[in-house]
Order: sequence, then C-alpha cells, then structure tokens
Amino acid sequence: MLTIKVLGPGCANCRKLEEIARAAVAAAGVEAQVVKVTDMQQIVGYGVLKTPGLVVDEKLVSSGRIPSAENVAEWIAAVQGR
Repeated sequence: MLTIKVLGPGCANCRKLEEIARAAVAAAGVEAQVVKVTDMQQIVGYGVLKTPGLVVDEKLVSSGRIPSAENVAEWIAAVQGR
C-alpha cells in the first residue's frame, strides 16, 4: 500500500493539502494511506523548513506550497510506475 504523508502543524494550508491528497488518491483509484505528521522533528527530518510538505512513498515531493491535485496525481502515478 502506498503511504502519503502530509507534513505540518495542522494549519489551514496543511488541511487543504490533506484534502487535495485524498482527492488525488481517490481519482487515481489506488490503495493509499494518507497520514498527517505534526511532529516538528519528523518534519525537519524530511528536510522541510516551510510547511506544508508532502511525502509520497517516503520521498519528499513538495514543501512550502500547496500543489495542485494534478501534481499530486502525477507524483502518485510516478511512484506506481516504478
């Protein structure tokens, strides 16, 4: 199963990114778990200095912005295609 992590303290942007990630998973029709990570040590461990951050299958794909649902779907597809 694919794991997608939304990194951030729980701010409005973090919640929006979580919504986008869940929508992208549903649109892609893949089995994935969306996890919220709020622990700052874990977030910094991924190299994120500005939230929100997005990790797909343990790879940081975005930080400091809210990517589009299309971008998230592309990242999911790239991981699935490995």
